[in-house]
Amino acid sequence: MTTTQDFATYLAGLPRILAGAAALFRDTEGQVLLVEPNYREGWALPGGTIESDDGETPRQGARRETLEEIGLDVELGQLLAVDWVYHGPDYPPLVAYLYDGGVLTASELKSIQLQEEELLSWRLVPREELTEYLPGSLGLRVLVALDVLEEGAGTAELENGKRVG
Repeated sequence: MTTTQDFATYLAGLPRILAGAAALFRDTEGQVLLVEPNYREGWALPGGTIESDDGETPRQGARRETLEEIGLDVELGQLLAVDWVYHGPDYPPLVAYLYDGGVLTASELKSIQLQEEELLSWRLVPREELTEYLPGSLGLRVLVALDVLEEGAGTAELENGKRVG
């Protein structure tokens, strides 16, 4: 018979992964909304870590983070991409969920309120410049998500930003 202590020991020995979720917002011209974090170099999408220990789902995490980071409480659309990101043995793998945040109106864009504790600024970036702002797997993930929207396709399965299967 397994005891609670045995199960806790078992769980402690399992591999760990991080899970994050973000929203892809566009303006009426198709530019993508990016935010500039103050805690690391580069740009990002509105989103962050899923609080899975509290029972939060990826969709709930993306919506909560969007509200916290840019002050918009938006019902998110389709899951555009799921990306398995592996940086090597010194970092835990990341599962990144990317949801369609939709097209923001001019008034919604004007109402953006940045979370000053984490963000410096926001901007709209055209597709052809995205990988300059979002290097690596994140930039690739966003490009695939834009393709999914354009094609009307289902969710893309990615590994390090590249389609698989």
